[in-house]
Amino acid sequence: EGEVFTGVAAFNHHYASWGAAAGLGSKLGAFVQGSANMIQSYGIPLNIALAVMAVFIVSFAATTVDSATRIQRYVIVELATAYKFKPLQGRQVATVFAVITAFLLAFYDGSGKGALKLWPLFGSVNQLLAGLALLVTTIYLARRKTNIMFTAVPMVFMIIMTGWAMVYNINKYFSEANWLLFGIGLAVFLLELWMILESVIVLKDVYSKEVGLPAAVA
Repeated sequence: EGEVFTGVAAFNHHYASWGAAAGLGSKLGAFVQGSANMIQSYGIPLNIALAVMAVFIVSFAATTVDSATRIQRYVIVELATAYKFKPLQGRQVATVFAVITAFLLAFYDGSGKGALKLWPLFGSVNQLLAGLALLVTTIYLARRKTNIMFTAVPMVFMIIMTGWAMVYNINKYFSEANWLLFGIGLAVFLLELWMILESVIVLKDVYSKEVGLPAAVA
């Protein structure tokens, strides 16, 4: 106990079984240990290398939480401003609201890992975000009278495939009575449809006014 493994011995110890490699702590430990072993090969003492990598992990986690909180605060403020809900238009109040909602999501089941229950949605939602980003870019290029095919083609593919995956997941969660993922997945899918509809209206306006789309596809 307390022995530090390196090289092949470290690999065999960590991957002795699927159970041994399971869990967030085991994965982080493997990353820290493996990186420290690599740094040690350059002549840096192992204890120092372990400390450096541990600081990197903690710093990454802290900056991730900070960035997520800031983005959520921006979204809350913009929504509150758009719908004229003054209590959440202030930065401080919106930040507190963002932190409290994240806290409730993480600890609502008492484990502190409540947010991991949303992980099954990450893949489809992440790729859906990419498709919507391409959609916004396509509209921008259309208004700028620029060729839109470079973004329109991958955008259509991404939205169709991710929408298909989302519908599949929604049906799956409904059949499993997983109402948390079903509700969030359905809300995300409806928001996707809403954004697509708004984009179609904008593109139709571009067509009718001959601002950019005819020239872009010419």
